[in-house]
Amino acid sequence: MENAVPVHAGIIMDGNGRWAQRRGLVRTQGHLEGLKAAKRITKAASDLGIRYLTLYAFSTENWKRTSEEVGFIMGLIRQYLKSEFDFSRRNRIRVRYAGDFEGLPTDIQKEITETIAQTADYNGMQVILAINYGGRDEIIRAFRRLTTARSCESQFTSLKENDITEFLDNPDVPDPDLIIRSAGEYRTSNFLLWEGAYSELYVSQKLWPDWDKEDLEAAIADFSGRQRRFGGVLEGKNG
Repeated sequence: MENAVPVHAGIIMDGNGRWAQRRGLVRTQGHLEGLKAAKRITKAASDLGIRYLTLYAFSTENWKRTSEEVGFIMGLIRQYLKSEFDFSRRNRIRVRYAGDFEGLPTDIQKEITETIAQTADYNGMQVILAINYGGRDEIIRAFRRLTTARSCESQFTSLKENDITEFLDNPDVPDPDLIIRSAGEYRTSNFLLWEGAYSELYVSQKLWPDWDKEDLEAAIADFSGRQRRFGGVLEGKNG
């Protein structure tokens, strides 16, 4: 493959609860260890030259969990945003957001807004935090923005893919080359449905809290050995 390292990688960070249960711990302890893994992998991704990293931190469906678990996760997100600014500054990492911002608690909105502003001029890797995010929800929100911008119904008869892409949460971010999922589940769980149409998928059996740099390197090595067709046929190849 011409580019061995993906420009944009997305990660479905799965397995926190199972990690805790297997050790006889409460689920919240698994989320705490999952946060530590997210920090390790963010540093590893930056070191390996990945330009964009999207972390699926909290989905639109995760609100169905108990209020105690949701509250704990929101607390971890708040802690992450506050404590990682020095790391972002040292590594020139720009933090961005994807998801239904208005659906978040106001204190989380404030922390996200401040972090985005503080890191806006950094030119290192860009980390997109997908919080209160769902792929279907993003497409719906994009279409609402589109209909607001284009009030004339006749303009929709010639609608193209780029017209939708323009109104996604981060239209300037390239589509993910690679989507990684931990914990052995073979589904995308409503993650980057539009953007990930032709992403390469990599599933690891290892639970997210156990992930380290070597696991990310293994995912990238697997990715580098693939031939990406984007629906076409490579020259000299059949199929």
